[in-house]
Amino acid sequence: MYKITESSSHYNDLEKMSTAELLTNINQEDQKVALAVQKCIPSIEKLVDEIVPRMEKGGRLFYLGAGTSGRLGVVDASECPPTFGVPHGMVIGLIAGGDLAIRKAVEFAEDSTNEGWKDLLENNVNDTDTVIGIAASGTTPYVMGALEKCHENNILTGGITCNPGSPLGTYPKHPMIAEVGPEFVTGSTRMKSGTAQKLILNMISTSVMIKLGKVKGNRMVDMQLSNNKLVDRGTKMVMDALQVSYERANELLLEHGSVRAAVSSQKES
Repeated sequence: MYKITESSSHYNDLEKMSTAELLTNINQEDQKVALAVQKCIPSIEKLVDEIVPRMEKGGRLFYLGAGTSGRLGVVDASECPPTFGVPHGMVIGLIAGGDLAIRKAVEFAEDSTNEGWKDLLENNVNDTDTVIGIAASGTTPYVMGALEKCHENNILTGGITCNPGSPLGTYPKHPMIAEVGPEFVTGSTRMKSGTAQKLILNMISTSVMIKLGKVKGNRMVDMQLSNNKLVDRGTKMVMDALQVSYERANELLLEHGSVRAAVSSQKES
Protein backbone atom coordinates (compact mmCIF):
# COMPACT_ATOMS: atom_id res chain seq x y z
CA MET A 1 0.00 0.00 0.00
CA TYR A 2 1.29 3.47 -0.93
CA LYS A 3 1.73 5.57 2.20
CA ILE A 4 1.81 9.35 1.91
CA THR A 5 3.33 9.49 5.39
CA GLU A 6 6.35 7.53 4.12
CA SER A 7 6.76 9.42 0.84
CA SER A 8 9.79 11.58 0.18
CA SER A 9 9.96 15.08 1.64
CA HIS A 10 9.37 18.07 -0.63
CA TYR A 11 12.74 19.32 0.60
CA ASN A 12 16.24 17.95 0.15
CA ASP A 13 19.74 18.58 1.48
CA LEU A 14 18.31 19.51 4.86
CA GLU A 15 21.75 19.37 6.43
CA LYS A 16 22.88 22.22 4.14
CA MET A 17 20.10 24.58 5.23
CA SER A 18 20.68 27.44 7.65
CA THR A 19 18.78 27.42 10.93
CA ALA A 20 16.44 30.09 9.58
CA GLU A 21 15.75 28.02 6.45
CA LEU A 22 15.05 24.91 8.51
CA LEU A 23 12.62 26.70 10.80
CA THR A 24 10.90 28.55 7.98
CA ASN A 25 10.40 25.41 5.92
CA ILE A 26 9.12 23.40 8.89
CA ASN A 27 6.69 26.21 9.65
CA GLN A 28 5.49 26.29 6.04
CA GLU A 29 4.71 22.59 6.25
CA ASP A 30 3.00 22.99 9.63
CA GLN A 31 0.61 25.55 8.15
CA LYS A 32 -0.91 22.77 6.04
CA VAL A 33 -2.03 20.83 9.12
CA ALA A 34 -5.00 22.90 10.26
CA LEU A 35 -6.46 22.90 6.75
CA ALA A 36 -6.13 19.11 6.56
CA VAL A 37 -7.88 18.77 9.93
CA GLN A 38 -10.62 21.16 8.82
CA LYS A 39 -11.61 18.65 6.15
CA CYS A 40 -12.13 16.06 8.91
CA ILE A 41 -14.76 18.08 10.80
CA PRO A 42 -17.80 16.26 9.34
CA SER A 43 -16.28 12.91 10.37
CA ILE A 44 -15.33 14.19 13.82
CA GLU A 45 -18.84 15.58 14.29
CA LYS A 46 -20.49 12.23 13.59
CA LEU A 47 -18.20 10.47 16.06
CA VAL A 48 -18.69 13.05 18.84
CA ASP A 49 -22.44 12.84 18.44
CA GLU A 50 -22.27 9.08 18.99
CA ILE A 51 -19.82 9.26 21.90
CA VAL A 52 -21.82 11.71 24.02
CA PRO A 53 -24.99 9.64 24.60
CA ARG A 54 -22.88 6.56 25.27
CA MET A 55 -20.85 8.41 27.92
CA GLU A 56 -24.03 9.81 29.44
CA LYS A 57 -25.00 6.20 30.08
CA GLY A 58 -21.66 5.36 31.70
CA GLY A 59 -19.60 4.44 28.65
CA ARG A 60 -15.93 5.32 28.46
CA LEU A 61 -13.64 6.65 25.74
CA PHE A 62 -10.48 4.72 24.87
CA TYR A 63 -7.55 5.93 22.76
CA LEU A 64 -5.30 3.23 21.35
CA GLY A 65 -1.97 3.79 19.59
CA ALA A 66 1.74 3.09 19.36
CA GLY A 67 4.75 5.42 19.53
CA THR A 68 3.92 9.09 19.02
CA SER A 69 0.26 8.27 18.31
CA GLY A 70 -0.05 6.34 21.57
CA ARG A 71 1.65 9.08 23.55
CA LEU A 72 -0.70 11.69 22.16
CA GLY A 73 -3.69 9.59 23.22
CA VAL A 74 -2.27 9.15 26.72
CA VAL A 75 -1.68 12.91 27.02
CA ASP A 76 -5.20 13.81 25.94
CA ALA A 77 -6.77 11.24 28.26
CA SER A 78 -4.63 12.28 31.23
CA GLU A 79 -5.63 15.93 30.83
CA CYS A 80 -9.37 15.31 31.01
CA PRO A 81 -9.65 14.84 34.82
CA PRO A 82 -7.80 18.04 35.81
CA THR A 83 -9.38 20.12 33.06
CA PHE A 84 -12.97 18.93 33.29
CA GLY A 85 -13.18 17.33 36.75
CA VAL A 86 -14.15 13.92 35.38
CA PRO A 87 -13.04 10.68 37.07
CA HIS A 88 -9.82 8.97 36.06
CA GLY A 89 -10.88 6.07 33.90
CA MET A 90 -13.58 7.95 32.00
CA VAL A 91 -11.10 8.65 29.19
CA ILE A 92 -8.28 6.10 28.92
CA GLY A 93 -5.15 6.21 26.77
CA LEU A 94 -3.47 2.89 25.95
CA ILE A 95 -0.06 2.64 24.28
CA ALA A 96 1.67 -0.37 22.77
CA GLY A 97 4.32 -1.54 25.22
CA GLY A 98 2.53 -0.11 28.27
CA ASP A 99 3.43 2.90 30.38
CA LEU A 100 7.18 2.32 29.83
CA ALA A 101 6.63 3.20 26.17
CA ILE A 102 5.45 6.70 27.11
CA ARG A 103 9.05 7.66 27.84
CA LYS A 104 11.09 5.08 25.96
CA ALA A 105 10.39 3.22 22.73
CA VAL A 106 9.59 -0.47 23.28
CA GLU A 107 10.92 -2.50 20.36
CA PHE A 108 8.32 -4.26 18.20
CA ALA A 109 5.52 -3.56 20.71
CA GLU A 110 3.28 -2.23 17.93
CA ASP A 111 3.67 -5.34 15.76
CA SER A 112 1.36 -7.62 17.74
CA THR A 113 -2.22 -7.93 16.50
CA ASN A 114 -3.32 -9.32 19.89
CA GLU A 115 -1.84 -6.96 22.47
CA GLY A 116 -4.18 -4.05 21.81
CA TRP A 117 -7.26 -6.15 22.49
CA LYS A 118 -5.59 -7.66 25.57
CA ASP A 119 -4.97 -4.15 26.90
CA LEU A 120 -8.62 -3.25 26.32
CA LEU A 121 -9.80 -6.42 28.07
CA GLU A 122 -7.63 -5.57 31.09
CA ASN A 123 -9.73 -2.42 31.31
CA ASN A 124 -12.98 -4.40 31.00
CA VAL A 125 -13.95 -2.81 27.68
CA ASN A 126 -17.60 -3.39 26.75
CA ASP A 127 -20.20 -2.38 24.20
CA THR A 128 -21.06 0.88 25.97
CA ASP A 129 -17.51 2.14 25.36
CA THR A 130 -15.92 3.85 22.34
CA VAL A 131 -12.44 2.93 21.06
CA ILE A 132 -10.48 5.32 18.83
CA GLY A 133 -7.41 3.91 17.11
CA ILE A 134 -4.62 6.36 16.31
CA ALA A 135 -1.93 5.61 13.71
CA ALA A 136 -0.36 7.97 11.20
CA SER A 137 0.39 5.05 8.89
CA GLY A 138 -3.08 3.58 9.31
CA THR A 139 -1.67 0.07 9.43
CA THR A 140 -0.31 -0.46 12.97
CA PRO A 141 -1.10 -4.09 13.96
CA TYR A 142 -1.56 -3.19 17.65
CA VAL A 143 -4.36 -0.83 16.65
CA MET A 144 -5.95 -2.74 13.80
CA GLY A 145 -6.09 -6.04 15.68
CA ALA A 146 -7.89 -4.35 18.56
CA LEU A 147 -10.41 -2.61 16.28
CA GLU A 148 -11.27 -5.89 14.57
CA LYS A 149 -12.10 -7.38 17.96
CA CYS A 150 -14.11 -4.28 18.84
CA HIS A 151 -16.25 -4.81 15.76
CA GLU A 152 -16.81 -8.43 16.72
CA ASN A 153 -18.02 -7.25 20.13
CA ASN A 154 -20.25 -4.40 18.92
CA ILE A 155 -18.00 -1.65 20.30
CA LEU A 156 -18.13 1.74 18.58
CA THR A 157 -14.87 2.55 16.77
CA GLY A 158 -13.12 5.58 15.34
CA GLY A 159 -9.77 5.97 13.64
CA ILE A 160 -7.33 8.87 13.26
CA THR A 161 -4.82 8.48 10.44
CA CYS A 162 -2.96 10.51 7.83
CA ASN A 163 -3.04 7.89 5.05
CA PRO A 164 -6.12 7.76 2.82
CA GLY A 165 -6.94 4.24 1.71
CA SER A 166 -5.22 2.69 4.73
CA PRO A 167 -6.99 0.08 6.89
CA LEU A 168 -7.50 2.65 9.65
CA GLY A 169 -8.92 5.04 7.07
CA THR A 170 -11.57 2.56 5.96
CA TYR A 171 -12.21 -0.02 8.70
CA PRO A 172 -13.55 1.93 11.74
CA LYS A 173 -17.12 3.14 11.76
CA HIS A 174 -15.83 6.71 11.98
CA PRO A 175 -12.50 7.18 10.15
CA MET A 176 -10.87 10.62 10.40
CA ILE A 177 -8.22 11.12 7.72
CA ALA A 178 -5.98 14.19 7.99
CA GLU A 179 -4.00 14.13 4.74
CA VAL A 180 -1.08 16.37 5.68
CA GLY A 181 1.29 15.12 2.98
CA PRO A 182 4.95 14.11 3.21
CA GLU A 183 6.86 15.04 6.34
CA PHE A 184 9.69 17.61 6.30
CA VAL A 185 12.03 14.83 7.40
CA THR A 186 10.89 11.86 5.32
CA GLY A 187 8.77 9.48 7.40
CA SER A 188 9.06 11.46 10.65
CA THR A 189 5.39 11.30 11.57
CA ARG A 190 6.02 12.92 14.95
CA MET A 191 5.89 16.17 12.97
CA LYS A 192 2.85 17.13 10.83
CA SER A 193 1.03 13.84 11.35
CA GLY A 194 1.47 14.06 15.11
CA THR A 195 0.28 17.66 15.14
CA ALA A 196 -2.84 16.71 13.16
CA GLN A 197 -3.59 13.86 15.55
CA LYS A 198 -3.19 16.16 18.55
CA LEU A 199 -5.58 18.71 17.05
CA ILE A 200 -8.22 16.07 16.36
CA LEU A 201 -7.90 14.61 19.87
CA ASN A 202 -8.31 18.11 21.33
CA MET A 203 -11.45 18.58 19.25
CA ILE A 204 -12.96 15.25 20.25
CA SER A 205 -12.35 15.43 24.00
CA THR A 206 -13.18 19.12 24.35
CA SER A 207 -16.39 18.85 22.32
CA VAL A 208 -17.49 15.76 24.23
CA MET A 209 -16.84 17.37 27.60
CA ILE A 210 -18.68 20.55 26.66
CA LYS A 211 -21.68 18.54 25.51
CA LEU A 212 -21.54 16.57 28.77
CA GLY A 213 -21.93 19.88 30.65
CA LYS A 214 -18.37 20.23 31.93
CA VAL A 215 -18.01 23.81 30.66
CA LYS A 216 -20.29 26.76 31.50
CA GLY A 217 -20.15 29.77 29.22
CA ASN A 218 -16.53 29.36 28.20
CA ARG A 219 -15.10 28.32 31.55
CA MET A 220 -13.79 25.11 33.09
CA VAL A 221 -16.14 25.21 36.06
CA ASP A 222 -15.32 21.65 37.16
CA MET A 223 -11.51 21.81 36.87
CA GLN A 224 -9.49 20.28 39.68
CA LEU A 225 -7.82 22.76 42.04
CA SER A 226 -4.50 20.95 41.84
CA ASN A 227 -2.08 23.89 42.04
CA ASN A 228 -1.91 27.55 43.00
CA LYS A 229 -2.36 28.75 39.41
CA LEU A 230 -5.64 26.85 39.08
CA VAL A 231 -6.86 28.04 42.49
CA ASP A 232 -6.17 31.60 41.39
CA ARG A 233 -7.95 31.04 38.07
CA GLY A 234 -10.92 29.49 39.84
CA THR A 235 -11.06 32.33 42.35
CA LYS A 236 -11.24 34.89 39.57
CA MET A 237 -14.00 32.89 37.87
CA VAL A 238 -16.03 32.92 41.08
CA MET A 239 -15.35 36.66 41.51
CA ASP A 240 -16.66 37.33 38.03
CA ALA A 241 -19.73 35.13 38.41
CA LEU A 242 -20.79 36.41 41.83
CA GLN A 243 -19.34 39.94 41.77
CA VAL A 244 -17.57 39.45 45.09
CA SER A 245 -14.07 40.27 46.34
CA TYR A 246 -11.09 38.07 45.60
CA GLU A 247 -10.89 37.07 49.26
CA ARG A 248 -14.56 36.07 49.43
CA ALA A 249 -14.35 34.21 46.13
CA ASN A 250 -11.29 32.31 47.30
CA GLU A 251 -13.00 31.40 50.55
CA LEU A 252 -16.05 30.05 48.71
CA LEU A 253 -13.94 28.15 46.19
CA LEU A 254 -11.85 26.38 48.81
CA GLU A 255 -14.93 25.63 50.89
CA HIS A 256 -16.91 24.06 48.06
CA GLY A 257 -14.07 22.57 45.99
CA SER A 258 -15.04 23.75 42.51
CA VAL A 259 -16.12 26.86 40.67
CA ARG A 260 -19.48 25.31 39.84
CA ALA A 261 -20.20 24.35 43.45
CA ALA A 262 -19.01 27.69 44.81
CA VAL A 263 -21.23 29.67 42.45
CA SER A 264 -24.22 27.38 42.93
CA SER A 265 -23.95 27.65 46.72
CA GLN A 266 -24.58 31.38 46.58
CA LYS A 267 -27.18 31.40 43.85
CA GLU A 268 -29.22 28.83 45.73
CA SER A 269 -28.97 30.61 49.08
